[in-house]
Amino acid sequence: MIIGVLGPEGSYSEKAANIWILKHGLNSTEVHYFPDIEDAFLAVVQGKSDLSIIPIENSIEGSVGVTLDLLLENGVEIVGEIVVKIEHCLLSKGGPEKIKVILSHPQGLAQCRYFLKKYFPDAELRSTGSTSHAARLAGEFEEMAAIASPEAAECYRLKVLVPNIQDRKENYTRFIVLRVVEKSSAKQVLCTEEDKPNKIKSQSGPGHESGNEFRSQKEIEFHPETKIGPDNSRFSAFKTSIIVYLEKDRPGALYEILGAFAKNKINLTRIESRPSKKELGDYYFYIDFEGHTSDALIIETLNEIKGKIDTLKVLGSYPAFKKQ
Repeated sequence: MIIGVLGPEGSYSEKAANIWILKHGLNSTEVHYFPDIEDAFLAVVQGKSDLSIIPIENSIEGSVGVTLDLLLENGVEIVGEIVVKIEHCLLSKGGPEKIKVILSHPQGLAQCRYFLKKYFPDAELRSTGSTSHAARLAGEFEEMAAIASPEAAECYRLKVLVPNIQDRKENYTRFIVLRVVEKSSAKQVLCTEEDKPNKIKSQSGPGHESGNEFRSQKEIEFHPETKIGPDNSRFSAFKTSIIVYLEKDRPGALYEILGAFAKNKINLTRIESRPSKKELGDYYFYIDFEGHTSDALIIETLNEIKGKIDTLKVLGSYPAFKKQ
């Protein structure tokens, strides 16, 4: 198995992959490194990896916009999540008095904003593709330092000048595990009875990729990873992620959608808007909630909101991460 991550070696993405590999007892697994999040994401779409492990949100700086956009645009499903505690350190070859340039991923720089302003107000801040890339570059000159993990310090033989420099002690990044939607397998589509005869169409004709995306409006796509029965369904061990698009804004539109979850006592764990890039003030909504798409109550809820929106894309149901 090949797992694609943001590289190079020593990145937090690699740490997330190692946690995933250990948790599932995977043998003969290779981690392949990619220069940015988009390349790591598309690796699984393009067949360069079997899985890709991608950051989606941080407890300090919020969601990773490029990841949200790619989830909308590509035929992938989420099959798992990992939460990694972020321990940013200031790394360098030389001493702190020599530092003129500090490198890191934009999220790393943002998560250490107050530290940098207080202790290195005159240093030049430069963005890199990843924290580990910053560490590798910092190994070239004593005047350079990197914000990266302790593992990156060991990997690139750098000194840890200051440990735990993030602005908040509790700093976590959530990663999602992606696999490609199999084109050869039939996609399950949730629809109302009146939709069935006309709106579900085969995509085997010209211009369509079978099993990739239904073109009809008000579609609901889902690909359950695990079938669970009524005895063990509707519990918080599973999460489901969806994308909702309203198309026409109206008073109470979002309230109606959220109300359907509230009425059925389905706990929402995350909701966020993302610009549709069609016009100003037009948004997609990304929602995570507890439960699995095999649940009758989840199916009922999705059917209920289906009539109130233009598009509902279900990204997957997967086991919620638990600390070991």
